[in-house]
Amino acid sequence: LAFRPALTPRRLLCYCVTTAASVLTTTTAMTTSSPTKRHITVTTWNIAAINNNPFEYWITMEKNPAYEKLMIDIESFIDSPGEKDLPVHEIFTDRMFDRLETRMKMVGWDSVRTYWESDFRNRRIISGFLKDKMLGNKRLASMPDRITNTINIEGSDGYAAIACRPTVINMYEGDLSSLDLWYEEWEKFMFTTELKIKTTSGVKVNTPYKMLTDIKNSKYPAITEDEEKVSIPLQTMCGAIFDAILVHMMNTLSTPSVWQPMKKIMIESLQKKKVPNTLKILENTYASSDIIALQEVSSAFINMAAEGALGMTHHVIYPEKIDSARDQNSVLLLKKSTFPNGSSSEITSLVESAFEEGAKVPVSQGDILAITADDADGVPYVIASFHGDTNGLATIPVLDALMKVVRSDNENSLSLSGHKLIFGLDANTYESGKSGKMQDVLEFGKKYVSHDLTSCWGDVPNPKQYTTYNARTFLQPQLNKACKSTQKKLNGDVNPKDFILFNSKDFGLEEVWKDNTGEKKYIEDMAFPTLNFPSDHGLLSAVLKPNIRDGSSEL
Repeated sequence: LAFRPALTPRRLLCYCVTTAASVLTTTTAMTTSSPTKRHITVTTWNIAAINNNPFEYWITMEKNPAYEKLMIDIESFIDSPGEKDLPVHEIFTDRMFDRLETRMKMVGWDSVRTYWESDFRNRRIISGFLKDKMLGNKRLASMPDRITNTINIEGSDGYAAIACRPTVINMYEGDLSSLDLWYEEWEKFMFTTELKIKTTSGVKVNTPYKMLTDIKNSKYPAITEDEEKVSIPLQTMCGAIFDAILVHMMNTLSTPSVWQPMKKIMIESLQKKKVPNTLKILENTYASSDIIALQEVSSAFINMAAEGALGMTHHVIYPEKIDSARDQNSVLLLKKSTFPNGSSSEITSLVESAFEEGAKVPVSQGDILAITADDADGVPYVIASFHGDTNGLATIPVLDALMKVVRSDNENSLSLSGHKLIFGLDANTYESGKSGKMQDVLEFGKKYVSHDLTSCWGDVPNPKQYTTYNARTFLQPQLNKACKSTQKKLNGDVNPKDFILFNSKDFGLEEVWKDNTGEKKYIEDMAFPTLNFPSDHGLLSAVLKPNIRDGSSEL
């Protein structure tokens, strides 16, 4: 699966030159806000979703009841396996172990035959392996999966690509219709496949087994000192058993002719065509938006947006310090007819430097993008896009810092007090927060009101105005986080996370809607992403009407 290269040097150079020049030209910005007669349509969307495992989250597959049936059958199989809870050696056979042991000896690893014969061979595949909490605490199956599940490599054409371990729970598209076919490819991948991997010192060739690391007792106390000494061959064996159980489970509960084509469809829609499908929604349904704030955006998306239809109608603006490691960036798209000159300056660094001294704000490079821009009437704006951390603990500190910058002159003589603020964000707020652990949505509402802001959900956001509806299935390594089919809403991530903020003195809300279909409609109680809607966050769009200084609104 190949991706386009990161931002081209030509585009990056042009961006940097434009930004540097524009900073110099914005030092004479207006100190009093000019009234605007424009309606502004604002859209915000966190476009990230499923990563490597297409089965990890419950999705909605219309016109394909086989998907729902399979996932429920997997849930039942793991929850109550009964007579299907077979001994490990009937799935990962003695012959497979012998071959694996030979491979491990060839690379100089110690033998783990005693662990196989006295323990793992006779364990039950569900109760004694997949659901064994101690095995989970030791990371003997999850560690090798994390390291080798999906490996970022340099493709044959020099572009970024990925290599997938032969398993059910990633984008591997080879034939897994039998355990024998699976093991042949699995052993070859782990011990003989040479991968070109980019490192800080250049491209190096590596083989997956060399990437495994010791599991230390000091970090994972559940593992014994003796197990630590052989933790690399031990985790390799456990990883093989884990993958074998998954292949067996799929071929027992379904048939290869059903589940393998289903997986390929999911990979095609949710991974391979994720960027084109996301762009399609924006181009076909939301291209009329004056401002589009996006979060968790890849460099591939930025390139395709800038070179496609959206690049014809909108300025595509990304952070000067782009996140190339996680490849997740906040981005802004400004409609060219509304903001003919695009961004005047980037003020992200000012926001980041405005955090309270000594505060540990959980933000990463690329999470914040804040700019200034003038509309076609010369009215100045501060426009921002932000991706909050999983627990939402950075959301209020980032809002406080942004407002501090907007309302005070800074050392660069850049006065922003007269600018109109538009802020689209994935706040990662929760219906029922926990102080210091998860950001409560009502507490966030009180905070933005204290800054004289309001939101697309009003001054007091409805905690049940959900913009996410996702839940983990039983087909992923962390079974403690799995949600039963009947408990998706109760135990899943169903929360009011996304917002558009603005100053109530500048704008009133004319219309707002959320969307989890790409068709300007939101289906409540539907798990997403879907094959047609590739994100696990709903999209928000609002039409803001100008407030005239005498307090009336011009329609």
